[in-house]
Amino acid sequence: MEARYIMKNLTKNFIIILLIFLVISSIFTLFSDPFEKKKELSLTQVVEKINQGEIKKITVLNNDLEIIYQDETKAFSVKEAETALSQSLINYGVTQEKLKTLEIETKEKKDVWTWLMPILFILPLLVFGFFFWMIFRQAKGGAMQAFDFTKAKARLFGAEGHSKEKITFKDVAGLKEAKEELKEVVDFLKNPKKFLAMGARIPRGVLLLGPSGVGKTLLARAVAGEANVPFFHTSGSTFVELFVGVGASRVRDLFATAKKVTPAILFIDELDAIGRVRGSGIGGGHDEREQTLNQILVEMDGFERDTNVIVISATNRGDILDPALLRPGRFDRKVVLDIPDINDREEILKIHCRGKPLALNINLREMAERTPGFTGADLANTVNEAAILAARRNKQQIFQQELLESIEKVLLGPERKSHVLSKKEKEIAAYHEAGHALVSASLPGTEPIRKISIVARGLAAGYTIKMPTEEKSIKTKSEFLSEMATLLAGFCSEKIKFREITTGASNDLERASQLARKMVKEYGMSSLGPISFGEKEELAFLGKEISEQRNYSEKIASQIDKEVKKFIKDAENQARKILTKKKRLLEKIAKTLIEKETIEREEFENLIKPPSSKLKITKAKSPTKREKPTKLKIKVI
Repeated sequence: MEARYIMKNLTKNFIIILLIFLVISSIFTLFSDPFEKKKELSLTQVVEKINQGEIKKITVLNNDLEIIYQDETKAFSVKEAETALSQSLINYGVTQEKLKTLEIETKEKKDVWTWLMPILFILPLLVFGFFFWMIFRQAKGGAMQAFDFTKAKARLFGAEGHSKEKITFKDVAGLKEAKEELKEVVDFLKNPKKFLAMGARIPRGVLLLGPSGVGKTLLARAVAGEANVPFFHTSGSTFVELFVGVGASRVRDLFATAKKVTPAILFIDELDAIGRVRGSGIGGGHDEREQTLNQILVEMDGFERDTNVIVISATNRGDILDPALLRPGRFDRKVVLDIPDINDREEILKIHCRGKPLALNINLREMAERTPGFTGADLANTVNEAAILAARRNKQQIFQQELLESIEKVLLGPERKSHVLSKKEKEIAAYHEAGHALVSASLPGTEPIRKISIVARGLAAGYTIKMPTEEKSIKTKSEFLSEMATLLAGFCSEKIKFREITTGASNDLERASQLARKMVKEYGMSSLGPISFGEKEELAFLGKEISEQRNYSEKIASQIDKEVKKFIKDAENQARKILTKKKRLLEKIAKTLIEKETIEREEFENLIKPPSSKLKITKAKSPTKREKPTKLKIKVI
C-alpha cells in the first residue's frame, strides 16, 4: 500500500517536471523567433537616406542601429565596430548640416540572453533538487508511518469547535431506565467533587448490553452531549493489526490521550472483538488479541480515584466476555437496553420522521402497533424505505400507505412482481396460506391475522402476518402448541387438498421441530419434567456455537426424541382435524386469495364469520407459570 502511494506521487512529480520543461521551451521559442521582422539597411543606404532627409532619429545599441523614418517606420542597420557613428557617417558622405539635424541616441543594449542564460542554467538544478527532495520526503514519511501504527485511531466528538451535530438524551426515545443509569455518569463528569467528597467512587466502566440496533452507540454519544466533554469513539477491531504489540500500544496511546483532556469519555464499540474469554480458542488463543485485552484491563484498573475519564463499551454478546472485564473496578456497571415497546416505538418513529414531508392523516400509532420486535434501527430503516417509496411514486408527501408497505418490505423484502406463479403453484400457495390463517384463527392463545398474501416477497412465495394485540415477555405451553399447529397447518392443507406434499412447507417444518425440541430440552414442558438437557459450547474467538455437550444418557436422548415426535404429531393431528372439519371454509378463503392475491384483516374476519352470528374470539388463559422470557415479534408464516 505504501509502495503504491509513493509510485503515485512520483508519477505526479514527473508530470509536473515535464510541464516545467515545456514552459521553458516555449520561452526559448518566443525570444528566438520574433513575431515581427525589421527591414535591414546597409550603412551606405543609411547615409543616402540621411542626405535625402528621410531619417528622423538613429538609436545606437552597441554596434546595432535602429533607424526611425520621418513617418515613424523603423529599419535596422549595423555600424563599424571600431569607429564612432558620427565619424562613420561623415566618412560615408553625410554633410555637417544634415548631421546636425539628425537626432542620435546612444543606449546600452540589454540582450535577453544576459539574464536568461543564468536562469536556464540554475533552473534545471532547482527542478532536479526539488524532485529528489520530494522523493526523500516521501521515503521519510513512509518510514515515520511505521511508528503511526502505535497511535490510537479514535475519532473525536464533542470537542470545542467540532462540526458534528450534538446529541442529547432528548434525541434518544425510550430507554428510560438506561438513561436514568447514565445520568449518574453525566452528573459525575459535571460535578465530580460532589461524589468524591462523599467518598463515592463512580463506575470506571459502563457496559451497554443489548441486541443490535437498539441504540447503544447513540446513547453513548448522548452521554457525551449531555456532559459536554470530549468523546473518543473507536471500535474493538481497530486495536488488532498485523504487527505484534500494535494493539497494546494503541490502547496505551488512547488512554494517555484521554487523560490529557479530562474529563472525557472513551467509547469502545463492539467490545467482544477483543474482549472474548482468553485461552479458549482451538489450538490456543489469538496472542495479539489477548495482549490487547490485557492492556485494557491494566489501563482501566490503573485509573486514579479522581481521574475524570469514564470508559463506555457496547456489545450484543455479553455472554462471551472475559470475566476479568466484568469484575468491580472495570466494567462493573451493566446497563441493559431492551427492544422498545409500543409507546417507545411511537416516540422513535416521531424522531425519525423529523424533516420528512408527512401527510396530515399519518397515524404513527398504527405503525407502532404493526412493528412489535422492531429495534430503533429497524424503525429508522422502515421510515427511510417509506420515503424512498413515496419519491419513486413521484409524490410530494409520505402517506400512510407507504409507511405500511415499508413494514412488509423490511420484514420480507421487496415485492417480486416478475416472479409469476403458474396456475398450479398459485393454487398450492393459496391453500397453504389459507390453512395457516384458518387454524390460527380457530385455536386459543394465537394472535389475530393481519394479512394474507400470495404475492412473492423476498424468498417467500406467500406469507401470513399475525400481529400481537399486546406486548408479551412470556409464553405458555398452550400457546406454543397452538403455534406449532399453525406452522403445520400449511403442510396439512396441501395434503388434504392435493393428496401430496410439496417443498413449500420446509421452513414451517424446521421451525416447528426447533420449537418442539426447545419445549423438551429448555423449557421443561414435556413429560420428562422440569429439567434442562444439554450444555452448549462456543468458540470464544468466533462467538459461534459449535457443539452441544450431552449431559444425559442415550436412554434420555431416546425419550427426548419421542417427546419431540409426540409434540409434532399432536400438532399435526390438531391442524388436520380443524381443516377437515372446516374444509368448505378453507376452500372459500383459498379461492378468495387466488382471486385477490391479498386479504386484509377485516375481509378475513368477514370470511370466517358464521352467517347467523358474530365470530366468537376465544382468549388465551392467563399464564400460571413463569417461563423463560421470550421476546415476541411479528409472526410471518
